[in-house]
Amino acid sequence: MQIVKTIADLRTILGNRRRAGERIAFVPTMGNLHAGHIRLVETARRQAERVVVSIFVNPTQFGPGEDFETYPRTEAEDREKLLAAGADLLFLPEIRNMYDPGAKTVVSVKGLSDLHCGAFRPGHFDGVATVVAKLFNIVQPDSAFFGLKDYQQLVIIRTMVRDLNIPVALVPVETVREPSGLAMSSRNGYLTETEKVQAAKLYQALLNAKEAVLSGGREAYADIERQAQSFLAEAGFKTDYFSICRSSDLVAAVPEDREIVILAAARLGKTRLIDNIAFSK
Repeated sequence: MQIVKTIADLRTILGNRRRAGERIAFVPTMGNLHAGHIRLVETARRQAERVVVSIFVNPTQFGPGEDFETYPRTEAEDREKLLAAGADLLFLPEIRNMYDPGAKTVVSVKGLSDLHCGAFRPGHFDGVATVVAKLFNIVQPDSAFFGLKDYQQLVIIRTMVRDLNIPVALVPVETVREPSGLAMSSRNGYLTETEKVQAAKLYQALLNAKEAVLSGGREAYADIERQAQSFLAEAGFKTDYFSICRSSDLVAAVPEDREIVILAAARLGKTRLIDNIAFSK
């Protein structure tokens, strides 16, 4: 596995691979890799001749008081995991390589970026869209792989790719979960052992809400959302949102909608967890 730290070197290497007719798959990450990331790499490995993984803790998607400085950085362990998973190239840019001090351009997907997590983390998705656009321009992959756990992020990136005519195929990959149902996340490391047991209740709340929606009973979606928030409060969570949405644009779903995603974000102790469940009616 090659390790590359500059944009110029990366472009030279991938340019040669592209001229040789090889397809390039890309997995952008912030490191501290877990089984969910590895599934992305393994899925990419089956679909392209070259798999590029980036590790970059992007400062522009962290707000004031968030955990940019303390975000777990485990480069040595990440390298070993990527080598075992079959990654061909690891891109490790520094902040000064990714952001010119005089940079003035920000990519913003209006509307979508203000909903749900965007309402609680202002500017977060502008940081995500900007860095992903930059990485797509640098790597120029044929395909890019994203986990479905960050469902809103995926919808925003899909919209950006469509609107800016970026020639990359986005491949969503199912969420990897602990045996308890807890979605794997780098921030799960912040949880105590007791909190990890409690944290599984977030997925249980999503399953309960899905069953209520599919049952087609007399409960309004707003009632289902309130019941879920009460369930989570009893389990020790402080809920940011629990929303039954139309999967295409993440607005509030109505009974006539057929493609549904239920999005949730809640805090347990010092840890903010997100999860979702998508389904067809």
